[in-house]
Amino acid sequence: MRVIGITGRSGCGKSSATNFLREQGYPCIDADLVAREVLEPGSPCIAQLQAVFGADIADENGCVRRRLLADRAFATPEGTAALTAVTQPEILRRIDAALEQARQGGAALAFVDGAVIVGTPFEPRCDALILVTAPYETSVARICARDGITPEMARRRLDAQTPLDVLRAAATVELVNDSTPEALREKLQSVLGHI
Repeated sequence: MRVIGITGRSGCGKSSATNFLREQGYPCIDADLVAREVLEPGSPCIAQLQAVFGADIADENGCVRRRLLADRAFATPEGTAALTAVTQPEILRRIDAALEQARQGGAALAFVDGAVIVGTPFEPRCDALILVTAPYETSVARICARDGITPEMARRRLDAQTPLDVLRAAATVELVNDSTPEALREKLQSVLGHI
């Protein structure tokens, strides 16, 4: 089974690409969703995070106070590194389990959709990496429409993400999503023919 990563910056249409692939019957794992799941009650990560960032980052029901955790974790580079050190192994374990399930199900291709694949231990596990891109202002408009935020906030979010040239250097193929959903599907269909 070949593992194909799908990555891209916010507002590029990565989710649209993954939804199309899912509709075609391909197993698709949402790495960003898995990253959220490792902070849900009952996750082994929570106690480890409390040891690093304080017991009060979770309430009495074991629910993580995400904003408080983010404030503490992202306050320093050391905090960000500590958060990654605790959560990344569990995220990778869960992705690997989902990929194994797809493999046992007889899938020839499985897709892992994640904004943060490039530069992580998961990148070398990908047999190919599809980068979905969109013109900067198109991404800004999509983020504003999706999240109900101002263009300034959307630009700030985009500017904080991995630079496009870094993503392009790692990508096997780039899909420019600058028109309709149908056009994106056609481009994906063409890429699937080559993979």
